[in-house]
Amino acid sequence: MSQDLKELFESNRRWSQEAQARTPDFFSRLLQQQVPQYLWIGCADSRVPANEILGLLPGDVFVHRNVANVVVHSDLNALSVMQYAIDMLQVRHVMVVGHYGCGGVMAALQNRRIGLADNWIRHVQDVRNKHRPWIDGMPDEEMRMRALCELNVLEQSLNVCETTIVQDAWQRGQQVVVHGWVYGLHNGLLEDLRITAAAVDDVMPAYGSALAALKERFDAEWNN
Repeated sequence: MSQDLKELFESNRRWSQEAQARTPDFFSRLLQQQVPQYLWIGCADSRVPANEILGLLPGDVFVHRNVANVVVHSDLNALSVMQYAIDMLQVRHVMVVGHYGCGGVMAALQNRRIGLADNWIRHVQDVRNKHRPWIDGMPDEEMRMRALCELNVLEQSLNVCETTIVQDAWQRGQQVVVHGWVYGLHNGLLEDLRITAAAVDDVMPAYGSALAALKERFDAEWNN
């Protein structure tokens, strides 16, 4: 085993010892069951660890991550995670969390080829194309990048709301609230993009008002 991997095992042992020192029954409680209230759908970027960002312990948040936090209706991986989290674990909140500086979003914005993932990033390019005249009117690349990161969160949050899993949960009266957030690598803070839906009738009004607020905010920034 390489020295780097040995260090990982040593770090794991220290973490285990520290966790048990803080809470002696920590691991025995984890064995009993997992009862998270939250499902985090985020980017696979190694700089965006859900539990640490939220300040939560193992067992407190169910997590699905992929390149550029995309939710596609044909992605059985994401749908299986959502179904288990909502139907079995009864999570109450689903958060779609993008982040500024996302490599997948940057590739989509710039039409940059990165390999097999080009086919996955195509979904983010669809978001770009949907809003392209507005994005192209921005004065610089940095602003376009931030805008597409936020737009991608709104569109993927809408996709979550339109899955059969969330729609069925709402139909049977289960309390599930979908949120769209963005995370700042530069400051470690989450920002609520105000797309929040707790029922079928909330979805399009929430999307419309969040999109309008996003565009108003960026318009004000580039006009100042």
